[in-house]
Parts: sequence; C-alpha cells; structure tokens
Amino acid sequence: MAETESAAADVAAVDVAADPESHFKRKSNDIGWQWGRLFDPNNYSKVKCLLCGHESSGGINRFKQHLACEGTGVLHCPKATTEIKQKCKEDLDRPRKKKRDKAQAEADLRGGVVIAGREESEAESKAGSSSASDGSAASSQKLGPMDRWARLIDPKATREEAKRQQNINEALWKERTHQVQQYVARWIYNHGIAFNAIDNNEFIEMVEAIGCFGPGFRPPSQHDLREKLLVEEHARMKSLLQEREEGKNKNGCSVMTDAWTDMKRSIMNVCTHTAEGASFMKSKEMSDVSHTSEVIFKIVDKAIDELGAENVVQVVTDNASNNMGAKTLMLEKRLNIFWSSCATHTINLMLQGIGNLPRFKKTVDQAKAFTIFVYGHHRTLACMRSFTKEKDIIRPGVTRFATNYLTLQSLMDKKDALRKMVVDAKWEEIPDVKSRKGKDATATMLSTPFWKSVALCLKVFEPLVRLLRLVDGDVKPAMGFLYGELIKGKKEVKEAFGNVEKNYKDVMAIVDKKMKNRLDSPLHVAAYMLNPYYSYKEASIFDDPNVMEKFMLCCETYFKGDEEKEYLAVNEDFDKFRTRQGSFGKKMARSCEKFEFSPGIVLISAVSFTLFLNVYFILTNLLHFILNVSILVEALWRWSTNFAAYGY
Repeated sequence: MAETESAAADVAAVDVAADPESHFKRKSNDIGWQWGRLFDPNNYSKVKCLLCGHESSGGINRFKQHLACEGTGVLHCPKATTEIKQKCKEDLDRPRKKKRDKAQAEADLRGGVVIAGREESEAESKAGSSSASDGSAASSQKLGPMDRWARLIDPKATREEAKRQQNINEALWKERTHQVQQYVARWIYNHGIAFNAIDNNEFIEMVEAIGCFGPGFRPPSQHDLREKLLVEEHARMKSLLQEREEGKNKNGCSVMTDAWTDMKRSIMNVCTHTAEGASFMKSKEMSDVSHTSEVIFKIVDKAIDELGAENVVQVVTDNASNNMGAKTLMLEKRLNIFWSSCATHTINLMLQGIGNLPRFKKTVDQAKAFTIFVYGHHRTLACMRSFTKEKDIIRPGVTRFATNYLTLQSLMDKKDALRKMVVDAKWEEIPDVKSRKGKDATATMLSTPFWKSVALCLKVFEPLVRLLRLVDGDVKPAMGFLYGELIKGKKEVKEAFGNVEKNYKDVMAIVDKKMKNRLDSPLHVAAYMLNPYYSYKEASIFDDPNVMEKFMLCCETYFKGDEEKEYLAVNEDFDKFRTRQGSFGKKMARSCEKFEFSPGIVLISAVSFTLFLNVYFILTNLLHFILNVSILVEALWRWSTNFAAYGY
C-alpha cells in the first residue's frame, strides 16, 4: 500500500524541468517537430523554434512556414539551412498538390460524362464563375435556369462593378448548391445509406450526368435496375475486363483461392490477378463437401485448365494445412507453377505466436483488462477522456493481433495522462474503482514493470506490424520488399533484446518457423535480390550462396523446359544486372535504390523496357513476373464476403 502511495505521489508531482525534451515534444510524425517544441504544453498552437528561439503561434503549419521562410505574414528563421527549408517547403506543398490533383481528377471525371445534347446545353447555360478555394484559376459554373437571377459580368464594367456582380453570382451559386445537397442528404438519411457510399467516382459521375440532363429526369424503375440496366452494365464490365484478359495471355496471371463461411453456408472463391488488378472468376458452394487437400487441388487445377496452364504463373492461398496439401499435389503435376502463401496470414501467425508467449501474453492481458474496465463503465470512460483530451485508447487494426499492438501503442502514448488519472480524486470518487477490477486497473497503471513490458512489446511487435501494413496495402507491389524487410525486422527484434540470444531465442524460433517455406521461398528471395533497393546498396547479396541458390531455383521453375532461356537469364543477363552494365549503370537506375521506388510500376513500364532494362529480354520477363504479376494479393480476405454475396 505504501509503495502504491509513493508511486502515486511521484506521478502527481511531474517535474517538467527534469525532462523538458519529453514533456514539450509532441508525439507526432510531422517533420516540423524535429526543430520545434511546445513552450506551453496546454496550448498546441504555440511552438518554439530550436534554431533561433522564435516563439510562433498558429500551430505546426505556420511554424513550418517560419522554417521554410515562406510568406509575408510570418517571421523567417535566420538559422534555417537550405536542407531544412527544402524539407519544410516540400511538406507544405504536399497537401496543396494533393488538393490540386484531386480537383483536377474530379474535373476530368466530370468531363468524361457523355450525355446526348450536352454540348448545346452547356453553351446556353454557362454563367458566372467562382475561384477555387486553393487559389487556382477560375472555372466556369453551369447555372442553367439560374440565368434569370444572375447575369454574365459585363466586360465593359468597372472593376468595382464586376467584382460586385461576381460576388452576387458566387453567393447565389453557393445557396443553390446547398439546397441540392439537402435533397441528397435527405435521401441518404431516410434510407440508411452509408456515408462512404458517396466517396467514389461513380457517385460523382452520376451527379454530373443528372446535372447535365437538367430538370425532368426520370429515375430508373426497379424493373430497369433488375433487367435492362443490369445486363448493360454486365456487358460494359466484361468489355473493361477484356484488357485484363489480354494481359493474362501476354504476361500470365496469379490464381487466388479463399474459403468464406457463415452459419448457413461455405463458399470457395476463385479469383485471378494481373498487373491491372484482381478479377473475380467463380464461386463454388462447399457446404456439403469437406475442404480436403484433394478437393481444393481439383478446384484450382480446373481453374488453371480454364485459364490455360501457359497463362498461370502462381497460385496464392492462406497457410491452412489443407492448402499446403493441395500445394504438394499441384507441384507434382504442374512443375512450372509457383504456389505462394498469403503474406498477411503468415505475418499474422507470427504476431499470434509471439503474443502467446507468457511474458508478452501477461502484458497484453493486463492492457485488455484495463481497457475493458474503463470502457465498461460510463463514468470511468468519461474520466479517461477528460484526461486524454477526448482521445480513445482502443485503436482497431487490420487484424486482432495488430489491434493489440495499436492499443499498447496508444496506452504508451497516453502514459502520463493515464497515470495522473488514476491518482486523481476524480478517479477515486468513482464507486466502480473501489471494486477488485478497479483496484487492479489502478495498480496496472502505476506498475513500473508493466510499462517496461509494454515498451518491450512495442519494440518486438513494431517491425512485424510495419511489415503487415506493407503487404496489406494497395499502394505498391510488396513482393520486391517482403523478404528484405523481414530480414530487417528480425534484426530490429534482436536489438530490442540487446542482441542477447537467450532473450530473443523463443521469439526468433516462432518467426523462423512461420517464415520457412512461406516467405523465404525461391520467389521471395529472387524478388529480394532483383530489387535494386537492396542489391545495389549491398553488393554482398550477390555473394550469398542461399540467395543465389534460390534465385536459380526460381529460374528453373519459371523457365521450365527451356534450358536456353534459363542459361541466358542466370549466366548472361543476371551478370549484366549485377555489374550494372549498359542501362543498369545509368543515372535513372539510382532512383530505384530508394524505398519509395515501386518495382511493379517503374521497372515494368514501357519506358523502362527501353531506357532501363534495354535489351536484356530474358531477365526482363522474369522481372516482370516477380515484381508485378506475382504480387501477393493480401486484400483477398477483405474481398471474400463481397465475392460470395454479390459476385464481384
């Protein structure tokens, strides 16, 4: 009891001067905080410059203007270097560029809407203009019958008269837009339509098409939606997929399978993936069939026959034992097709295994117990939010184990606020806090070993969660980075334990077990070696016997039956890549050493064929397959329900 009271006293009397760095630095990834600190911890808008000592108000964005020496309404930093100015300027320009690009994309989207007679109606209905909020050039607004309320600005009018008329037109346009938006909102509210249903290109096109048609538009009937329009849309979608069919015939594709089950039925989905994206192939009812290796093999084998064995380069599934059995059967029959395990599922199994180790499980369970207690009572929840400034401590992630990590991270970020909370009179006055669970929650927040364990958990989980985000994202192909980032993550985990083998041995055993024959396959290792981000920065990769062996195994599988191409790829083209001969030694190749480099986009573009890969045609085919076609489509899980329910 005395120990608890002592800890409470230490928390209550936080000495800011003892550690000003941690107290005044915002826990944010914004680049501005590298050179700025809060000089008032209760006011996030006031920032002090560490370079010149200037104290600015207006938040971190205005402070970055100070560092970038931009604008006339802010004092420029005299000690900011050219590098700092450039970094801050780029950071300030990024959201502006994003906003401009979004506006341009929407304008292009609206311009692509084709309605018969649109040109004539536009010529009659253009009136007024309004400047974009970001200061871009004025764009024409189509007001239609609004012309009776506003007129075109007279070119002979004085500047004051023209400006007055322009303001009137803009006010009328804003009011009319608001009235239309009210009708859209009313329809959404009354019929329970999800708000994110409007965040797509199809909604913008629909709105533009209705606006182009004008008054009197007759909406489609239910019969039209079920019959004629559905048939027409299906035909349009098939025509759009024709390009992907051509891509399959030219460069091959990946076949993906996944089982989807609810309380009533079980469905097996089969999809294909090319450089252009994923396509649904078929679904099969599996409720009355056991999901054995033989059954899965037959479904996949039949799909390959339908696509043409020469057009399929790999199969992607999760790591279930029945899928691994089907993999064995497939590799016995089709020697030139790869079978890859889902990277998201594999990394998730790593997180699960590590999280079940006693030393980590205890910490996770304590954190869960605390969050359950806080969120289980309205008064404790209100108290917590008052101390964390209305911020929650539970953060949902992609998977359950990623959620555990994010929750631990959130607790660590709010450590000071939570420790202050449990020693405050407001917390002690809550009746539920006096219960056994309440006392345990209080003791957890005041426990030094708990917070040390949380810090260790974050150091161990962070590399794997970062890798999970990489493979689960749709921004760029992950295949070229997966093996390399996994090696990097293993090093970081060892460093978290001080590189003491007995401390990290059990963690590494789990990672290596889940990784074996899944994420260290010849395909993954070949992608790692052929990615300039790794091999051009660390030439020793080319001397690693394990890497070279798996690269040759990959070539043997890919060029199965064609010994001449296999020889050229391994002995001639690869040597040119390794020694940077020809176009591999040019300046453009250096840009591929950055992590932002996307192999599936840059290396395989038409420009790269002529400028970067030059005449090395054999190795080019292998690069195209590894870095583009053979992307592990981790969104497979998320699509399963839609495929099963709607068929798209």
